[in-house]
Amino acid sequence: MSLANGERRPRGELARVLVVDDEPDIRELIDLTLARMGLVAECVGTVGEARQALAAERFQLCLTDMRLPDGDGLEIVRCITEQHAQTPVAVITAFGSAENAVAALKAGAFDYLAKPVGLDQLRTLVKSALRLPDVGAVNDDPLQSLIGDSPSMQQVRAMIEKLARSQAPVYISGESGSGKELAARLIHLRSARSAGAFVPVNCGAIPENLMESEFFGYRKGAFTGADSDRDGFFQAASGGTLFLDEVADLPLLMQVKLLRAIQEKRVRKVGSVTEEPVDVRIICATHRNLRECVDKGSFRQDLYYRLNVIELRMPPLRERLEDIEPLVAAILQRLFGQAGPQLTAGAFKALGLYPFPGNVRELENILERATALCSGEVIEAADLHLEPEEMCGESLGRGSETLDDYLGRLERQAILEALQKTDGNRTAAARLLGVTFRSMRYRLERLGIE
Repeated sequence: MSLANGERRPRGELARVLVVDDEPDIRELIDLTLARMGLVAECVGTVGEARQALAAERFQLCLTDMRLPDGDGLEIVRCITEQHAQTPVAVITAFGSAENAVAALKAGAFDYLAKPVGLDQLRTLVKSALRLPDVGAVNDDPLQSLIGDSPSMQQVRAMIEKLARSQAPVYISGESGSGKELAARLIHLRSARSAGAFVPVNCGAIPENLMESEFFGYRKGAFTGADSDRDGFFQAASGGTLFLDEVADLPLLMQVKLLRAIQEKRVRKVGSVTEEPVDVRIICATHRNLRECVDKGSFRQDLYYRLNVIELRMPPLRERLEDIEPLVAAILQRLFGQAGPQLTAGAFKALGLYPFPGNVRELENILERATALCSGEVIEAADLHLEPEEMCGESLGRGSETLDDYLGRLERQAILEALQKTDGNRTAAARLLGVTFRSMRYRLERLGIE
């Protein structure tokens, strides 16, 4: 059973798990549980013994306590992360030691368990860990859907590979249209949870009075219209990934309930008196600065630290303009296959001068519009209908406007100013703005300018 005296088990085909804990009762409990799962456990009680075991054997998983007689579990986490990257490691923390759990996840731990160790949670963690794919083992690599070879995109792909091998909550920051949901999907697809569901939720689109029932489900008769039991987002994503988009839009009361669900890994349906366990990985995103939301009091600090264990920043398109050409090729390929129109050198130059406040999503919109308005099989710069170059440095605030309203306001303002300077001469105004007369006429009609 346990090998507290250092004696090693004979090698075999069974998956091997290194268990590091100075409490014999805990070691024996974990050893028995793993044995019933068909696994072989090697149990040690110190950091030093763990290092010796790692040097002598290859393990498929490591479970380590945080407090050990000769050090702490973070030493083992860092050792495995640096020297045995293919071995996932999970930590066992004292009840309520959230800081230790977060520190371990940031150091590279796969997941954590809180004492007293729940056997159901232990089995779930072990099953999830042992399904982890080897890096590069997937032939049809979903990371190829992240288009671009700029340094920033190479960093994003490398970060996604690391995040996929963890269970740590991830906070994806970035502007609207920069690909935050795509990154979340790729983390899920590359992870041990890829066989489970990926459930995206737009937190800003759910009425506040329905949030609890939507997230946690409800029992029959819990409220008027509850004709049957229903699962929520957490139950739907159990075994998979729950992606909370625009998480900054959650009201404070819902933030409290979300925090408890994340900490306890249990939820209570509306109308139920009992909680049920859920096995969900949380990935969240928002276009806002979440730290500023905390400072303003609109987002709970404790929830922020729970969600922002590891941050992945999606760069705006203006920071990776070298990726525009392959992005254009991919978008036109998706829209038309091999027979689509091509952009002239002037059109690519115009795209390179444009600031793209709407990022890749706006590039897609620009190309769709250009292909509808261009004549022939070639897209000229004028067909793109971009903002004048001199407006690229405009610093007017957007406030609470949507992106479309904001751009429309700037466009209207620039056109009206040009018409005023040219005494209403549309041809001269178009020349002043650097667009063709056809583009000018299109914009006037779209904005309803007489």
